[in-house]
Amino acid sequence: MAKVLAFDYGIRRTGIAITDDLQLIASPLDAIDTAKLWAFIDALLLKEAVEAFVVGDPALLGEATDSSAAIDAFCEKLHKRYPKIAVHRVDESYSSREAMQAMVAGGMKKKHRRDKKTLDKISAAVILQRWLNEAS
Repeated sequence: MAKVLAFDYGIRRTGIAITDDLQLIASPLDAIDTAKLWAFIDALLLKEAVEAFVVGDPALLGEATDSSAAIDAFCEKLHKRYPKIAVHRVDESYSSREAMQAMVAGGMKKKHRRDKKTLDKISAAVILQRWLNEAS
């Protein structure tokens, strides 16, 4: 079974998470500069079989946000660049808050919790796990 890749898309930085082969568990993968995102995805797709993309979308439950246009453009480009891979959107409301709670509950030291890259990749895992829970 192929994996699912998720994005917590941001203008400057994007958190990325991936499932296991059975698509049961979401794991944080990385957080990279958004300018380098396409090269990262291309390289990853050479190594991993991916059957779907999941993108966190803050506007699914209500009004558009400052990042809505950028997320729309990102999803459209994902679909055009990788037409054989499905693109799903999932509500990302409070994913950063859940990620912070998970870091605290996991005993992560405050110094490491301040790292925005860590928060972004864990937020991507929260988004992906939501999608997995809805899909099952």
